[in-house]
Amino acid sequence: MLHAGVVAVQGDVSEHAEAIRRAAAAHGEEVEVVEIRQSGHVPDCDVLLVPGGESTAISRLLRREGIDEEIRAHAAAGKPVLATCAGLIVASVDAKDERVETLDLLDVTVDRNAFGRQVDSFEAPLDVAGMDEPFPAVFIRAPLIDEVGEGVEVLAEWEGTPVAVRQGPVVGTSFHPELTTDSRLHDLAFFDRVEADAAD
Repeated sequence: MLHAGVVAVQGDVSEHAEAIRRAAAAHGEEVEVVEIRQSGHVPDCDVLLVPGGESTAISRLLRREGIDEEIRAHAAAGKPVLATCAGLIVASVDAKDERVETLDLLDVTVDRNAFGRQVDSFEAPLDVAGMDEPFPAVFIRAPLIDEVGEGVEVLAEWEGTPVAVRQGPVVGTSFHPELTTDSRLHDLAFFDRVEADAAD
């Protein structure tokens, strides 16, 4: 049984839970999805998801509840993390906003309002590394990744701008992969990595 945690200090996370279950089923894996609102649960998780929402509120609540250090320890142990939209902002090393206390999991600099100031939401087919067909990405007031460190792999770009990255066990996206029935991004972040580690 695989244990998956979805950080749920803010917002609706049911779509992510369903995407994880679909990805697990495709691999013949049984998975238990736990919504995390307080400390003590992350250490029991094999994979972890930090979803969208409001980045300043998420970062504040993670610190208040003591979840932030548990997430850092999870990633440091090489366990998979998927951080989407506001989760990407919180996972970065620099959110260009002192109100956001970042987790420093991804060596990227993020402009948290870049897409939102221009276009509230849009969908785009993305060519993602490791996927045979384009992924139907949904952008909603999405952050922009404007600087990428040397240890970061760019998985996808939109109009020349990185919108999906990976560093070690951590994958971050500017878009919302859960707002589609396509679970390949969750599969890429979680199950491909889990199986690779098991093979090692």
